[in-house]
Amino acid sequence: MPGMVVVARDGSPLRGWPDADGVWRYPVTPKQVSPKYIDALMTYEDRWFRWHPGVNPLALGRAAWQWVVNGHIVSGGSTLTMQVARAIEPVPRSMAGKVRQIARAIQLEMRLSKDEILTLYLNHAPMGGIVEGVEMASRSYLGKSAQTLSSAEAALLVVLPQAPSRLRPDRHPELAQQARDKVLRRMAELKHWSNAEVEDALIEKVGANPPRANWLAPLAAERLHQAARREARLHKTKKSEIAIVRSTLDREIQTILERMLADKVNQLPRFVSMAALVVDSRSMEVLGYAGSADFSDTRRFSHVDMVRGIRSPGSTLKPFLYAMALDEGLIHSESLMADTPQSFGGYDPGNFQASFSGPVSVSEALQRSLNVPAVDLLDRIGPSRFTARLSAAGLRLRLPKDASPNLSVILGGAGTSLEELVGAYRALAMKGMAGTPRITPDSPLKESRLMSEGAAFIIRSILEAGGHPDQPFVEGDASGVRLAWKTGTSYGFRDAWAVGVSGPYTLGVWIGRPDGTPNPGFFGANVAAPLLHQIAYALPRGEALPREMPKDVSSAQICWPLGIAASLTPAEHCHVKRSAWILRDTIPPTLPDRLRSRSLIETIWIDPLNQTSTSPNCNARAQAREVARWPSLLEAWLAPSKKLELGLLPWSSECAPNSSGGSGASVRLMGVKSGTRMRPAPGQTAVSLSVDAVGGSGVLYWLLDGQQLAAGPKKRQTILVQEAGNHSITVVDAAGHIDSVNFTLDKK
Repeated sequence: MPGMVVVARDGSPLRGWPDADGVWRYPVTPKQVSPKYIDALMTYEDRWFRWHPGVNPLALGRAAWQWVVNGHIVSGGSTLTMQVARAIEPVPRSMAGKVRQIARAIQLEMRLSKDEILTLYLNHAPMGGIVEGVEMASRSYLGKSAQTLSSAEAALLVVLPQAPSRLRPDRHPELAQQARDKVLRRMAELKHWSNAEVEDALIEKVGANPPRANWLAPLAAERLHQAARREARLHKTKKSEIAIVRSTLDREIQTILERMLADKVNQLPRFVSMAALVVDSRSMEVLGYAGSADFSDTRRFSHVDMVRGIRSPGSTLKPFLYAMALDEGLIHSESLMADTPQSFGGYDPGNFQASFSGPVSVSEALQRSLNVPAVDLLDRIGPSRFTARLSAAGLRLRLPKDASPNLSVILGGAGTSLEELVGAYRALAMKGMAGTPRITPDSPLKESRLMSEGAAFIIRSILEAGGHPDQPFVEGDASGVRLAWKTGTSYGFRDAWAVGVSGPYTLGVWIGRPDGTPNPGFFGANVAAPLLHQIAYALPRGEALPREMPKDVSSAQICWPLGIAASLTPAEHCHVKRSAWILRDTIPPTLPDRLRSRSLIETIWIDPLNQTSTSPNCNARAQAREVARWPSLLEAWLAPSKKLELGLLPWSSECAPNSSGGSGASVRLMGVKSGTRMRPAPGQTAVSLSVDAVGGSGVLYWLLDGQQLAAGPKKRQTILVQEAGNHSITVVDAAGHIDSVNFTLDKK
């Protein structure tokens, strides 16, 4: 196999592989090398290079005479062309070998131009050990490109091929400096460089580190190396050639990325790795690629490329679900959602914090990454349709063999890669068009529609600033950085994610163990999100993408619980007014109630004398009242005062229904009867109530006045009530079954 060098977008090497002979080489042309080096090379080694036919008879005669007189070689008579001939075809140091070398030099001159011969010299000159060529020597010994060599550095690399082992600057700096100074003084004697320039160059001390691989983006380079090797099997390459593989990686951004990960890695437990990816949102060119935390640390699975690793994405898919629901006209940004215990055909999702918030908007549910509203929405859309939409846009979810998509998909019940996630999030910055990250400049740009332009604008607004159209448009902080981002945590704390868009970039971070071992306490918000923000703030401020509100996006005032426009809602039915982003002038109503198939507008009957719920069948005084009801799952989360406003009054004793006033569910609350009035014991300011739950399944959630107090398997709770007035106690089981009691605490 030929040697290979993977280079950044500016041509600088990222990682190299030696050729079949174990030689490290980096091809360059004369125009890519410092003019100082070319000048010193021609002056010191072969002043007649541009005119001789491959050999210089005068130089050869002088060398032969010195050999005869002194009994050993005093100076060489080889031209640059002869040195190229020897490098390509080594010959013994004998008279016969010299003749053969001269013949090969003449052949080279007959077949190649002077610039082509000079290029061969620049790339094949021996520079010590396994290093050949001026560019590789410059980067190995001096840590810089040969294009930026100083006078002293140019002179050093000119003289090094004369005795590459004896003059290596990393092993014999004194001898190397003596030889370098000889070149510098010759340049002054021949008036090529001024005395002042040479005197300054003579001051510089020679010293170098041993040649070593200063790699950047090692796993990205390995990926390209493997692809190039597969290509090389189809197109055989000469052993002496060096393959240059060009990448889209930006050296500055790659350096930033690797430095950020290096700063973070020591804060992580042993065996935990990281991956990060930065792409240009316009072109989908990969600018930064870190496949592991530290390529030198094998304990952290350093050779496993987690940019491409298939892992559970946690909650990172939720923005795409809400975008799909927006496009299908199911929701607007402030649609009322139920963050309550629910069961979906036996699947009982919970939230990360093991608590529930009751009524939330779409914006709140997405920004806080609440699980139940997302599962509810996926159940209405269909998991198969959702996964098919993602797959068509390049984000393919891997499921267990013979498995079909189900509701767990939205919480991480499938696998994908950081690379595909970043490609999908690009849609938030590019008007709904997802893309495939490309790491080579000749790869075609592949784009697919993931969401509409309007949905992309709304979802980005939510992730970036909370999705409040009635608040001022924030241009970012003092740094000008704005980041729309989302985190994810897979089951068992195995994977922590953060992905987002900022300025011209789409970027993502993964943290975890490549072997899938859990990391308790590691989740997206506390480990991945801070790193994502640090990277976003450190990236160069490129030209920002245009940000204009699409024509099909507008804002409107809507009312809860109905969810429709405030202008179409009677004042008595508008319990909460909110400002929402809407798409295509469509304001869909609140999603249908899962527990009761009824309209949210309902007629109730009230006994005006004792203010209790009744019915006209058993109470002649019953008065009808039309109210806007909240979805059944949310009524338990309403404050008692709000329940009174809605007419959710205790039932009169003669008209109480057979059920417990809840949702007709299989859980029953015992210990306090609805309508009870009580007072604290003498000398006390509060009442302690012991209540029991009969029936119910799974975890029980206990609420006082719409606020969650406890969650767990316990069937009995002791609840302390301190405030005078009307109160409610509610129990909800894991399947969403509800029972409530209302009572009054008097303190007079």
